[in-house]
Amino acid sequence: MFHTRYLSWFHAIAVAAGLLLISSGCVRRRMTVRTNPPGATVSVDNQLIGTSPAATSFVYYGTREIRLEKDGYRTETIRRKVKPPWYQLPVLDFVSETLWPGEIRDERIIDVEMVPKVVEPTENVLGRAELLRSQAVGQ
Repeated sequence: MFHTRYLSWFHAIAVAAGLLLISSGCVRRRMTVRTNPPGATVSVDNQLIGTSPAATSFVYYGTREIRLEKDGYRTETIRRKVKPPWYQLPVLDFVSETLWPGEIRDERIIDVEMVPKVVEPTENVLGRAELLRSQAVGQ
């Protein structure tokens, strides 16, 4: 009787450990870059990810360099720090990545307002060129 009681506890623990290993989860990380107006070419860390709104998965947290290009708008290069959530801090990340039953989603959205390019009228540029030329000749 004593022996079978321990054996049943052992089986229960083995089944629980097996279920834990089978149902182990993971953390899915996704970053979406949206621009106003949409349609800008988006690169993250010098990797083209598409046209905004564009999304990509990522593995590591840290500072990301985001480059946005669109005709008629100023090219933007933004450095954005992506901080880990509390469940991705050291020690806790082992639980969330390995032992947690199910999937955890970490979705990050980065919104950027595009700035129109300022095209200076040709007359202004030519006027400044003439002024500089006359200053250079006068010296």
